[in-house]
Amino acid sequence: MIVAIGCFAFAALCSTYRLLIGPGLAERVMALDVTLISLMGAIAVDAARRDDTTYLVLLMVIAIVGFTATVAASKFLEQEHEALTLAPTESTPQ
Repeated sequence: MIVAIGCFAFAALCSTYRLLIGPGLAERVMALDVTLISLMGAIAVDAARRDDTTYLVLLMVIAIVGFTATVAASKFLEQEHEALTLAPTESTPQ
């Protein structure tokens, strides 16, 4: 179980690096999702190792926050994309 927690920690570190240097918002949102999922996996493995259900509520809170952040960012990206595609270009004659 220690190896699993170590693997989740390594995945979280890699995705945190991507979160910090990501070229765009979409990449950063994906990195945030991977970081949160890695954190959730590590918490779940630790809860199983300790045979304790105390932190399972924390898993639910992290999942809800991650889902809400992803939906909000995707709506923002969708609106930004629509604004760019619907904007008139300067080369179009009027």
